[in-house]
Amino acid sequence: MKTAELMLPDEFGFYGEFGGAYIPELLRPAVEELNTFFRDYCFSETFRKEYIGLLKQYAGRPTPLYFARNYSQKYGAKIYFKREDLCHTGAHKINNTIGQILLARHMGKTEIIAETGAGQHGVATATVCALMGLRCIVYMGEKDIERQSPNVQRMKMLGAEVRSATSGSKTLKDATNEAIRHWINFPDSYYLIGSVVGPHPYPEMVTYFQSVISEEITYQLREIGSASPQKVIACVGGGSNAAGAFYHFYGNPGVELIAAEAAGEGIHSGKSAATSVLGSTGVLHGSLTLLMQDSFGQVTEPHSISAGLDYPGIGPLHAHSISSGRTRAVSITDAEALHAALECSRLEGIIPALESAHALAVLGKLSLKPEEIVVVNLSGRGDKDMNTYQNAFQNL
Repeated sequence: MKTAELMLPDEFGFYGEFGGAYIPELLRPAVEELNTFFRDYCFSETFRKEYIGLLKQYAGRPTPLYFARNYSQKYGAKIYFKREDLCHTGAHKINNTIGQILLARHMGKTEIIAETGAGQHGVATATVCALMGLRCIVYMGEKDIERQSPNVQRMKMLGAEVRSATSGSKTLKDATNEAIRHWINFPDSYYLIGSVVGPHPYPEMVTYFQSVISEEITYQLREIGSASPQKVIACVGGGSNAAGAFYHFYGNPGVELIAAEAAGEGIHSGKSAATSVLGSTGVLHGSLTLLMQDSFGQVTEPHSISAGLDYPGIGPLHAHSISSGRTRAVSITDAEALHAALECSRLEGIIPALESAHALAVLGKLSLKPEEIVVVNLSGRGDKDMNTYQNAFQNL
């Protein structure tokens, strides 16, 4: 499969059969304006200079490619962690929010809206809004507000207004619904989407900003004398960290790309978010993709112990890549993710986010060889999940 087929959508925003812009007519002018400004500005030398400067001086890039010696001994391969948890705000989300806030400022926008699940995108959005002096409104599911309270306090301290989504499952899907409703009512605001979801050009745009992850992996491996990894593993809800970690390897068939999905309490338990297994083609939040739905086309409620993976669909890039066989999806249960989080803490002295723990749990399902280089994208740190960890590990 050609690189361009997977990395870049066509002019209408489709990756194969997935993508597009399925939006109300009221939003059409705003989306077309966004697409025009994105293409005219974000590939310019002016933008790149400021963007790269902020990634380096503000976000703390490049992040280390850490050789996990104890993991390597246990699993019998050369295992590296891409330390996105060491970014400013504690996750990869800042890569995207810096890019989009520069675009929003260039477009003359003064009100920024966002959705968040685990809270990391909300924190990253509130952070760059504070930096640029722009108003910030973050929609977050009522359930996620309760289980991710430290991030709610961080957003408020940064000056953001956090609005609760009380419909449906009261999680990321519902926060996204509320953010889109806001955008319809106030089309002059800027919707800063946090993942590779939504109408075109958002999936392409977020992937572009997150591609710095695989760009760094490529040259960091080269620095230690390795041409490329044999496997790259990342968790997928919407899938922004995975899109960034996979981007520069799509065209290399020698690199296996593995997406860790949230199986919740079990794929067929009725409490799962394993979209690649349970999903079918449908429209969700402005794009045609794989999503969990019933026989009437109504979205079914997902479940994951991880707020960032508690989403009933995946981005169209991932839908295409998984459906075509380029990316392999592996389902990880809540229990497996919790075990992986504790293992990482005890083996490497790193407490990962629950989302990242799903990616780490994949290692136990692979048959690895000593000469293989495996990169796990550690997308965020576990500070935000300490309440969940405390409840799960009461006997520690």
